[in-house]
Order: sequence, then structure tokens, then C-alpha cells
Amino acid sequence: MSRGRRLVAALLAVALVTACGAERAPEARPWHDGRIFLATGNTTGVYYQLGGGYADVISRHLPGYEARAEPTGASVENITRLADGDMEIAFSLADTAADATAGRGAFDGRPQPVRALARVYSNYTHVIVRADAQIADLAGLRGRRVSTGSPKSGTDVIAGRLLTAAGLDPERDVRRARVSLPETVARMRSGTLDAMFFSGGLPTPGIADLLTNAPDRFRLLPVADLIEPLSATHGSVYTTAELPPDAYDTPSGTPTVTVPNVILVSAEMPDDLAYDLTRLLFTYQADLAVAHPEARNFNRESAATTDPIPLHPGAARYYQGA
Repeated sequence: MSRGRRLVAALLAVALVTACGAERAPEARPWHDGRIFLATGNTTGVYYQLGGGYADVISRHLPGYEARAEPTGASVENITRLADGDMEIAFSLADTAADATAGRGAFDGRPQPVRALARVYSNYTHVIVRADAQIADLAGLRGRRVSTGSPKSGTDVIAGRLLTAAGLDPERDVRRARVSLPETVARMRSGTLDAMFFSGGLPTPGIADLLTNAPDRFRLLPVADLIEPLSATHGSVYTTAELPPDAYDTPSGTPTVTVPNVILVSAEMPDDLAYDLTRLLFTYQADLAVAHPEARNFNRESAATTDPIPLHPGAARYYQGA
């Protein structure tokens, strides 16, 4: 057989093997048909802004997938929808996520099959009161009209815990309203609320809108002194920090309670996809910081420290450098 004929025969053989191989192992379909929905939070909060940036990064840089950020009531709702298969990625406060994996709190007796991709920036607890209401501390909210955030949100959880730590019954000792951040801000402006809670990154757009447009009408209330009773009941997930004056152009810093945020996925997510989603967080971190500056406030070392929330095996492989 001539060299030319041998070459043709070899090429035909390769084509045949390739075709047979394709029949034996067809290309895998993307998980959930390539659609990724991100459960975020209120439209004027950091979750929604950062989630939109992350969705854009996924859509542009993960072949076969298209992502979209969805506004929600935040942490508790996000975890429930993630576990139900309605969402593929969820933002959550670490305290709420820890409750979910342990089957306590809002998830009492129902551990949720969720895993972490990363621990990211920390949320600052904002407690804002009307300046003319003469409220000096959290105990002074007794009998007052107070928004504790959206139903099934991390804000609602931590607000109830802080009120309890201050010696108040959240359901009986305050006139509690569970409403979204945009509605809360509107009610604070109209004078139908005396105080509000919100747990968010810095700056939270809705909070900035409230404080910078009416700097003399409202003030931030310090709550860091409640860390001991809070930690005695709920463990070490909470820390304290100063909410800096440059966050909202306030006269001074405000000592407050902080809690980390985590990005969660289903335990059923394929390992390779979880690896890629984690990789994108760091490869395109600068792009995420354009969506919101809080994206600068985590790194590979801090992101891997999600305990007691288990890391997804795919995320763990990324952090291990595999």
C-alpha cells in the first residue's frame, strides 16, 4: 500500500473511532439545561447588586450557562428556594445558613441540603431611629413602631435576636413590621415608623438614600454592647465592628454587630460546576467589584472558612488548588 493510501486509511480509521466514541459518550447536557438563577435580596440591597454582577460573569465566562439574578426576601427565603430546586445559587447570612444546615431556628427539625461555595464580605447591622424619638438604646424601642426587614430574611432573624438580647419580646414589646427595605425607607420618611433594622454590606444603597438625603432626621443606633448575650445564645457567628463614618457621611462611627455572608448551592450540584462557579468568583473578582465594592472584601483564604456550613466538594477542590 502506498504512503498516500496508508494516510487515507489512517484518517478514515480515526474518523470511525471518533464517531463511535461520540455515540458511546454523547456530550453531557449542562446542569438544569444551563439555566442558573441567583436568589439575592431586596432591589436596593448589596445582595441584588453583587448577584447581578455575578450572574453577568457566569453568563459571559461559563460556556453553556446563562445566569440571572432574582430579587427575593433574602436569606431564609433564598435557602428554602435553593433546597426546593427553584434557584441554583443563593446569598445568605452565615447565621441563617448555619441554622439551615443544623435544622434549627426557621428550619427547626428540617436540615436543608445546602453547601457553601464561599464566605464573602460581612454584613453590618444597621439600626436607624428617628432623631426626634429620643431612643438611646435598643431597650428604648419598647412600644415603638419598628421594621425588622422582609419576612424570611436574615435581617428579620438578627433583629429578633437583638431585641431579645436587649430584654424585649420581639412580638409583644414592639410594634413589629416585616417589610422590604424600599418600603421600610418610605415609611421612615413618612414618619409611620420609629426605627428600622437592616443587615447589609457597605454601603447599602437604600440606607445611603435615607441617611444622605435627610441627615438630621435619622441616626444610627449603636448595638455592639449586646454581643455577649447574643453570642451566649447563638454562638460565635457574630462579631462586632465599627460602622465607619464615611459609609454614610455620618459625624462618627457606630459600634455594631456583624455577621459574614455566604454563597450557597445545592448539595446535588455537580462537582465540576461548583468548582467553576467558585473559580469565577476569584478570576473575575475585579468585575464583581464594579457591581459593588464589597466584592473586594474576601480572598481565597477567608472564603474557604465557612464552618459550620459545609463546603461543596467542588469548591473545596478549588481552594485546595486541584
